[in-house]
Amino acid sequence: MSSDIGVVGLGVMGSNIALNLGDHAFRVAVFNHTTARTEAFMQQVEDRHSFQPCYDYAGLCAELQAPRIILLMVTAGPVVDEVIASLLPHLEPGDVIVDGGNSFYRDTERRYADLRGRGIRFLGMGVSGGEEGARHGPSLMPGGDPDAWPVVKKIFQSIAARAEDGEACCRWVGEGGAGHYVKMVHNGIEYGDMQLIAEAWALMDQALQLPEEEVADTFDRWNEGVLSSYLIDITARILRVRDPDGELRVRRILDSAGQKGTGRWTAMDALELGVPLTLITEAVHARALSARKPERELAAGRFGSSALLPEAEVKDALEAVHDALYAAKIVSYAQGFMQMREAAEENGWNLAFGDIALLWRAGCIIRSRFLNDIKRAYDSEPDLANILLDDFFSAEIRRTESGWRRAVQLGVGCGIPLPALSSGLAFFDAYRSAVLPAQLLQAQRDYFGAHTYRRMDQPEGVFHTHWTGDGREVQQ
Repeated sequence: MSSDIGVVGLGVMGSNIALNLGDHAFRVAVFNHTTARTEAFMQQVEDRHSFQPCYDYAGLCAELQAPRIILLMVTAGPVVDEVIASLLPHLEPGDVIVDGGNSFYRDTERRYADLRGRGIRFLGMGVSGGEEGARHGPSLMPGGDPDAWPVVKKIFQSIAARAEDGEACCRWVGEGGAGHYVKMVHNGIEYGDMQLIAEAWALMDQALQLPEEEVADTFDRWNEGVLSSYLIDITARILRVRDPDGELRVRRILDSAGQKGTGRWTAMDALELGVPLTLITEAVHARALSARKPERELAAGRFGSSALLPEAEVKDALEAVHDALYAAKIVSYAQGFMQMREAAEENGWNLAFGDIALLWRAGCIIRSRFLNDIKRAYDSEPDLANILLDDFFSAEIRRTESGWRRAVQLGVGCGIPLPALSSGLAFFDAYRSAVLPAQLLQAQRDYFGAHTYRRMDQPEGVFHTHWTGDGREVQQ
């Protein structure tokens, strides 16, 4: 009996997706470059009839029905190219390769163009949800060769997470590297969300000095309102786990955050596109700064810490922290969708932003109630330039703005770093300013480099001032 799909790479994500496929009545051919891993996988499966172990690429391809569908769950980078090169001698025109790893979207564009020329249909599919999502329903973001989507649609929509309305969190994203690009931005937003929550915890713990149980209870309560999300939920759970001696486990975890690079990719791409991705970029920098543990310990010994907020202000301050977290979250998503909009224009992708929000409602790390509001915003105005300009989100920002400012002031006053909350507020203040001090920047550029400038009262002209001479202005 031939298999419906092949899975290459049986690490945590690959093995769990293979099991997920088996649960949905697909016969799966599995392969790993180490035979021991393949054998270990087969020993853990309950229904061995759903899986066919393969021990080389020829055997894997021979096991698959035409057109072959092969899902790669291997380390992003050169390994993907090596696996594709090993598969090619055993494939035929019309076969489909799907890269489900965290590949850089430009690598996906290159692979798509190369394989299309060979008659092989290639997809780059973002997969989010971690181990649990892979096993029971991830968010899937497929892009690449449009001809491949009808071939794999049934399989991947079957195993994807389901939102509350029953829709599969798996839709066609766009041609070329669009799928992996959307996953990259998803991960950037994830960095922002996580940093914002960590900063809110720091304010409650260090500035307000709330009892530990009260902090966990607060996150639980917030999870029932506008902040309802997977990350808020797991934060409340994390803040209840204690070591055998009663100490909170999280307090003994080394405060040096890791990263796998997708957040940096998002920030670097935003710089290339000229998109002001300030909050997410600050979240990336915050992780980099956390890794400088020895330096921070030296600085702590030299500079000490600041005073705490008076106890009488705690209740009002807690509401301010809630509002700040919510408002900054809106800005984080606004920036992420700005970036995708710019990238779509740059790369000729027809991204459906409302549908992208739907993809993230379940299965993925940033799943939240909030995404339904983004979907409604784009349904109301498909060409919306920024979700901050949507009536709902505008009203929410106006409602929470004063609390946001108070929370940032609290952090500044207590010496608590709030890079994401404060940079989000700075972005909002700049975005809503009809006139910015960039006027002076342009004058400075013209002074030292004769870079010229435009005038607000004469928008069609380009001018230069003889700053070191007679101050005369000339039109270029």
